[in-house]
Parts: sequence; structure tokens; C-alpha cells
Amino acid sequence: MTSERTAHLTRETSESSIDLTLNLDGTGTSDISTSVPFFGHLLTAFAKHSLVDLTVRATGDTQIDVHHTVEDTAIVLGRAIAQALGDKVGISRFGDALVPLDDALAQAVVDISGRPYLVHTGEPSGFEYHLIGGHFTGSMVRHVFEAIAYNAGLTVHVTVLAGRDPHHIAEAEFKAFARAFRQAVAPDARVNGIPSTKGAL
Repeated sequence: MTSERTAHLTRETSESSIDLTLNLDGTGTSDISTSVPFFGHLLTAFAKHSLVDLTVRATGDTQIDVHHTVEDTAIVLGRAIAQALGDKVGISRFGDALVPLDDALAQAVVDISGRPYLVHTGEPSGFEYHLIGGHFTGSMVRHVFEAIAYNAGLTVHVTVLAGRDPHHIAEAEFKAFARAFRQAVAPDARVNGIPSTKGAL
């Protein structure tokens, strides 16, 4: 395993500007500024519960919609994860978590497989149309997981098992993903080399 599992990436488009720094072996410290308050809240929860140190500076055309800024930040986060994982030698590879938040209950399973795939189910009907905090559309939750999974090369299953409050549902999903991700990227002293019969991930 490489000694430092860190990444610093930027992305500039006509729609957004992203500067992101990540340390997989951190303590959950975060400094998040995205100009999208609820998304910042979710990223802060991800960092805290994954024990990833995360700094994000993101701005964009939020006067049109938060979509571009959120999507581009998630793309950069996924790419930073892939870069920080490096050769993937000695990682646990798999992680799973079941996380409640009052009325909400979410499960996440992560495989650092090198094969991007997302299965995302269980959000209640109408959740995708709800404006959380008046600005963050519920549909963006799935979109963020898609962008992370596809750019980091992760297989991710997220299932909402219960919930009525959209804020709680979204936050439980991110916390469950964070805890599963924390397990998957953690070093395992018993793993010799790449944890795959193929010899590659």
C-alpha cells in the first residue's frame, strides 16, 4: 500500500469551479464550501463518518440550478478517491453499514471493485421532487452516488429501508455510504497484495 493515500484535484468548466483535497487516512476533518448548503451538510457528514479528511471549494451557476455544481463536485470527489486509492494493495475492499436517523434507515454496501455500478432503491415516492432546504432536489442524492461510483470505480448499493422526512432520508443514505466506504478503504493487515483472485482491481 502506498504510504500516503491523498489527492488534490481541480475541475474548471463554464458551469462550475471545483478545488478538492482528500486524505483517506484522516480523522474526519472537513472544510466544505459548495454554495449549496444542504450538499455541504451531506459532504460534511460523509467526511465525519468515513474518517476521510476533505476540503472542498466549489462555486457554480447556482442561479440556474444547483445541479451543475453538485454533479461536478461529485465527479471530482470520485476521481480523487480513485487517485488516493492508488494500487489498492492491502485494502479491505468490501464494506457495509446500516444507519438510522430518527425515522430514516439506510443501508449501504461498497465494493472497491474497479467496476463502476450503482444500485439505488427504496426512496419514497415523491422524494426525488422534494426541495430539501428549499434548494437541493431529492433526485440529486442518487445523482451524487452515480457520479462518485462511476468516477471512483466503485460498486455501490444503497437501500432506503424506512423514512418519511426527506432531510433524514438523504442524510442517512450519506452516513451509511460513509461507514461502508470507511470499512472498504481500510487497510487489512491480513490481506496480501490485491484483494482479488484476478490480481487486479
